[in-house]
Amino acid sequence: MRKQVKTVMVGGVFAVMVGGAGYGTFNVVNALNDDGGSASGTAAVKKGTPDAREVRDTARTFLTAWAKGDADTAAVYTNNAEAAALALTGYREDAHIREVRLTPGRIQGTRVPFSVRATVSYKGTSKRLAYASSFEVVRGRSTGRPLVDWEASVVHPKLHEGESLETGEAAAPPIRAVDREGRVLTPERYPSLTPVLARLRAAYGEKAGGRPGIELYVRRASEDAGTTTLLTLAEGRPGTLPTTLSAAAQRAAEDAVAKYPESSVVAVKPSTGEVLAVANHREDGFNAAFEGKLAPGSTMKIVTAAMLIDKGVAKAGGPAPCPSTATWQSQTFKNLTGLRPDGGATLADSFARSCNTAFVKLVDEKPLTDASLAEEARDNFGLGRDDWRTGIPSADGSVPASGGPDRAANAIGQGEVQLNPLNLASVTATAMTGSFRQPVLVPKSLIAGEPATARGLSAATVVQLRQMLRRTALSGTGARAMAGLGTDVGAKTGSAEVDGQARPNSWFTGYRGDVAAAAMAQEGGHGGDTAGPIVATVLRATR
Repeated sequence: MRKQVKTVMVGGVFAVMVGGAGYGTFNVVNALNDDGGSASGTAAVKKGTPDAREVRDTARTFLTAWAKGDADTAAVYTNNAEAAALALTGYREDAHIREVRLTPGRIQGTRVPFSVRATVSYKGTSKRLAYASSFEVVRGRSTGRPLVDWEASVVHPKLHEGESLETGEAAAPPIRAVDREGRVLTPERYPSLTPVLARLRAAYGEKAGGRPGIELYVRRASEDAGTTTLLTLAEGRPGTLPTTLSAAAQRAAEDAVAKYPESSVVAVKPSTGEVLAVANHREDGFNAAFEGKLAPGSTMKIVTAAMLIDKGVAKAGGPAPCPSTATWQSQTFKNLTGLRPDGGATLADSFARSCNTAFVKLVDEKPLTDASLAEEARDNFGLGRDDWRTGIPSADGSVPASGGPDRAANAIGQGEVQLNPLNLASVTATAMTGSFRQPVLVPKSLIAGEPATARGLSAATVVQLRQMLRRTALSGTGARAMAGLGTDVGAKTGSAEVDGQARPNSWFTGYRGDVAAAAMAQEGGHGGDTAGPIVATVLRATR
């Protein structure tokens, strides 16, 4: 029996209502003919932004077909029919979503918001589902038809490309993650831990002794990314998983990144390598704090300074003049606008003021080679070997041996160097203590394999690095951000230029007591302006 379909205008919005509890079919031959189906040889293809009627009619037809479970028909009204048909078919067959009611909100231009009310049913267990999403109506490039601009988030706002909705026994048992003092860590209280907790659940759910429940969840594109639960139909039994995190540090980290878009921060305990906090504020939900790969700007000068000292090229109190420009193999390097040249500067002076040209001139000194910085980073700081075992997926930095202009660019954190806040916090911890202790997020006994190792630094190098880091924190480029944190501190700022960006990425790292923290904010400007306050907030909350 054909189910009844109604579209009703109410106060400027329309509601799509499908009679009956299941799915039916929807014949859109006439609708396609009205639109022309495809560009004809005689009819001109329409151009420009769809008008209000086109937006309304397209949205109504698309949502009506979706609500009826006719994935193929709904997909025809999108600009990526193949992907839309696959996702909407999975909505019914893999996610087991039934009794779908879609209610569009007030259309704003070409943007159509809508709410979803439905039922998820799996093996005799059902639960109501409600959420909101939206889509844009655009003009088809070849046909001129108004079409839904297809994105995975149309189906559900937590979906990204390559991901899907599924209902069934959870991929892993739930976990009850606790901090180092036994306090429970939940995504509701600590939202930016959501991807971290998903990774921990995927890796340790079974080891923690839990039992999986029945859930509607987002299956991520990669297996080790875990899943994100959207609705629990039948409760599982969580197993308790200890972590190295500190609830106090995590709270501070969450609050700090919330003030700056596209920002991330990590705090570690230098004496042990334990991660105390990890937080991200990003639209894409990516754990950039652990998995990001970006040029770190002048924060890389910590590693470069260690190389210069270890190779006997310079020392903290030795000469490192800061000219206005420096040329290396036909490429000219400059300092930040407003930095006054200083021909009598020491290495400590140029480090504290973040003088690029001083470091560029020094990388030409013997016995340095194209591989010297890569060797320092790998052998002493543990970077770039792809062997860190932190407890969840992480990137351990990239500092390749580079010739030509990149040899100089790498020395100031540009060129081919890539780090993330986890790497930089570890670099700072190594500079502070002299020992490389690979960061970990869970007890080492739970992590398969041995943690990464590195040689670390000599006592003489550590003394000089700490002197330079302390000076930067007290009277150099990091002083404003580190104000009020005492005198037993250290810091380094960084501003990484990126092609196509109006502002540089902001980087900052610092330590206080037995805590080292590092932060990054994309397009955040100078290191002390955005990343600096994030790090200072975390250090202020921990000891």
